[in-house]
Amino acid sequence: ATGRLGILPTQGSFHGKTLGALSATGNPDYQHGFGAPATAFDQIAFGDAAALRRALADRPGHYAAFLVEPIQGEGGIVEPPPGYLAEVRAICREAGVLLALDEIQSGLGRTGDLFACEAEGVVPDVMMLAKALGGGLVPIGAVLCTEEAYTSAFARKHSSTFAGNALACRAGLATLERLTRDDGRLLRQVARNGRRLKRRLEALAARHPHLIAEVRGRGYMLGLRFAVDRDLWPESLLGTAAEQGFFTPIFASYLLNVEGVRVAPTLNGNSVIRIEPPLTFRWRHCEQLLGALERALEAFSRGETGRILKAILEGEPQPPSTAMGGPRPMPRVEPVEGETRFAFLIHPLDVPNYADFDPSLATLGHDDLGRVMRDVATLIDPFVFSRARVTSRTGQAIYGEFITLAWTAAQMAEMPRQEAAAGVRAALALARSRGAQLVGLGAFTSVVTRGGLDVAREGVPVTTGNSYTAVSAAQAVAMALRALGTGFGPHTGAAIVGGSGSIGRAMALLLAEDVGRLVLIGNPDRTGEVARRRLLTVAGDVCRHLAVRSREGFRFAHGSLGSRLLATGGGCPDPDAPADLFLELAARLERAGAFLLTNAIDEVLPLADLVVAATSATNTLIGPRSLRPGAVVCDLSRPANVSAEVAATRPDVLVIDGGVIDLPGRQDIGRFGLGRGQAYACMAETMMLTLAGHLRNTSLGTDLAPEVLRMLRALADRHGFRVAQLRSFGRPLDRAAWDRLLVAREQALAAWGRRTA
Repeated sequence: ATGRLGILPTQGSFHGKTLGALSATGNPDYQHGFGAPATAFDQIAFGDAAALRRALADRPGHYAAFLVEPIQGEGGIVEPPPGYLAEVRAICREAGVLLALDEIQSGLGRTGDLFACEAEGVVPDVMMLAKALGGGLVPIGAVLCTEEAYTSAFARKHSSTFAGNALACRAGLATLERLTRDDGRLLRQVARNGRRLKRRLEALAARHPHLIAEVRGRGYMLGLRFAVDRDLWPESLLGTAAEQGFFTPIFASYLLNVEGVRVAPTLNGNSVIRIEPPLTFRWRHCEQLLGALERALEAFSRGETGRILKAILEGEPQPPSTAMGGPRPMPRVEPVEGETRFAFLIHPLDVPNYADFDPSLATLGHDDLGRVMRDVATLIDPFVFSRARVTSRTGQAIYGEFITLAWTAAQMAEMPRQEAAAGVRAALALARSRGAQLVGLGAFTSVVTRGGLDVAREGVPVTTGNSYTAVSAAQAVAMALRALGTGFGPHTGAAIVGGSGSIGRAMALLLAEDVGRLVLIGNPDRTGEVARRRLLTVAGDVCRHLAVRSREGFRFAHGSLGSRLLATGGGCPDPDAPADLFLELAARLERAGAFLLTNAIDEVLPLADLVVAATSATNTLIGPRSLRPGAVVCDLSRPANVSAEVAATRPDVLVIDGGVIDLPGRQDIGRFGLGRGQAYACMAETMMLTLAGHLRNTSLGTDLAPEVLRMLRALADRHGFRVAQLRSFGRPLDRAAWDRLLVAREQALAAWGRRTA
């Protein structure tokens, strides 16, 4: 009709998902990966007639048609300014460009007119219809055009397998007959009820201004735009859903499953639900809809995700939690110009851990919460969980953000490593875009990236935090032994579960200076020479470390591992000697009983006075029958490796949660399952490195450098980070707990002594 190829649609539009329609759709998310947009497609702002005039003037003779929806449906039920359609009709006519109206959603009575463009007396050159034309029963579409826009060549060359379907056409004719019957009585009912319904919806919005920002549309093509965001519900998964654009599906699911009312989110306008009832909807039906919306808004008003999800699962409303307050503004901590910035990546360790982010989720049972969150986690991109300012005792301050991935440790362990690592990279990209100069890899974000090695070149330096985790754990163990009135010595036998891992190896280096025997326990799933070689390599590293300490002047107690090394090696070996020398020394010490290298955890744990658990296993490895009387266990693994049965059945055993740190001045950085002003050691390492300006890759892989361990010990002293009051299974060990432990431990050791005498 025009001899031109250019098509000019609008931003925020939706026209379909075949190549031509997708090229015209104003959402790049749908186009990516499908070769769209095709050439000759441009876009301008919707509702801006001046933008159309400029675009046509800038490229005269280029565009064949201006394609627009009278009301954007998937864009969020967006109405243009009054007079817009009439003005663009005139502009197109003046420029010799066809006006093509997509009335697939707005046409056939939806707005109270047969076609939405009739409200401004506009007759387009081309009009598209579908969906409602089939009466909701059969698929059918139609293109209407003027004689001037029609060409016989188009009719001859373009056909469709499904065109002219007799059943669909019968349905289309019946639909048109029903719409035009009694001089359009049904259309007048839609217009009348639509005006009334919109007024009532606006009144509803006025009663819930923190939830509904706007009521849009006309007739039975209405939309509610929600006002919710993370500031409204800072500690609610609903706030995150709003921030990332999937709040409206949750709201729609609640209405369907709890109230029996079907609404739907709009595809492009992710904060809008559309209210598009059947055109035969009577006013009594509108009243039912309004009642359902009122009840749903009341249920959502407190941001209780657990209450909402439980209602959806059980199909009935749930009472509000007495423990939850109403919406409150999120405390904001903003960076100061010139302030050094860090970020730290976190994720739920297990299913109950979701309640640490959103306390309302605790109302769901474990199985229900796990099932729901397994699905929801796939929708959630990495997001900023909290912001904090950390001030050293020197007065220096840094700004940090904690970025969450929604997967649990078990989910990350089960998924392909590449997929999990891609999630970590997405979180790093978010951190980098927000100005982080160093990023800490918490929990399994380190495991799935091979101790950070796989993400060491993502444009921002990273640390696993493993070095200070080991340093602080050694300090916590020393605190525990002092509190028990014992201490390290040649009599102490220490076992490290996960002895070939990053933290396990570092703990072996740190403990070897004081203990008499070191048991290195590898992964029980790995057997054979390769597994043994890994443990022997760690033992060799321990020997080299002891040689370094000896050359530095450290004096080992008689009978300690260090003194036995000196005796075995005929004096202090050269710390710079080849690795084979230290492997041979380790093998000789193993034969002498100073080292025990194994993966048979249950067989060797009863030999150890002190046990350190530092693995990436997502299940418990240490039970009550594996431990000797009066044993001390430091569990560094997240999730924990020590079974809760130990606390219930072994009152003589002290289990401490390693890696918990008091921040300088106990300043609050948010809730991470710890006390106020506390952080995990891996978080603290990230903070200390940032304070020190040590903005480079640190603590990566399995071979943590002893000099880095010493540096972090010094940084902790300088900036005021210290090991927190000892905790056991997530609870601080108070005086009463210590007294019970001491009594039970004394009795158990006495009984054991009698048995072994």
